[in-house]
Amino acid sequence: MQIDNTLLQRLEKLSHVKIADDKREEIIGQLSEIVSFVDNLSELDTQNVDDAFAMTSNGTALREDTPFNNPQINDDILKHSPHSEDHFFIVPKIIE
Repeated sequence: MQIDNTLLQRLEKLSHVKIADDKREEIIGQLSEIVSFVDNLSELDTQNVDDAFAMTSNGTALREDTPFNNPQINDDILKHSPHSEDHFFIVPKIIE
């Protein structure tokens, strides 16, 4: 895959990120390096590799799902808020 200015403009649009004109060539170079690294991975011979080689036969260890509530944590967080009431943050109304 060739990274060029057209593709970079499309990526900018999709990600809603504006790249400065003086950084465009640097970004294109970095993206090209990433794509060439991924292309190298496709050259690996994985024909004789078991698809589940990283899986364990025991599965995922389970634990008991027990609720935990420490009111001191809430108080510590809310004490940094400029406005709070009844264990909630008070924020300005943004929709009228």
